[in-house]
Amino acid sequence: MLNGTFKGLWNKAVLFMGILWAALVFMIWESGQLVTSFDRQIFLAVVVIGFLIIYVSGFYVEARHRKKRAEG
Repeated sequence: MLNGTFKGLWNKAVLFMGILWAALVFMIWESGQLVTSFDRQIFLAVVVIGFLIIYVSGFYVEARHRKKRAEG
């Protein structure tokens, strides 16, 4: 099984996936599909906000799991 705390494992997973995510974002950015400045701003906003939501949701799920385990 995995060794370590949830926080440590989650941070490692997000860091690893963040590197892959950044590579994908770079490929899209350089592809020429984002023509205007507005396109680039919307793209960056969606990517950053989405990544932050995914990161924070991991801690939310862990807190709910810990609460359920304490109740039952």
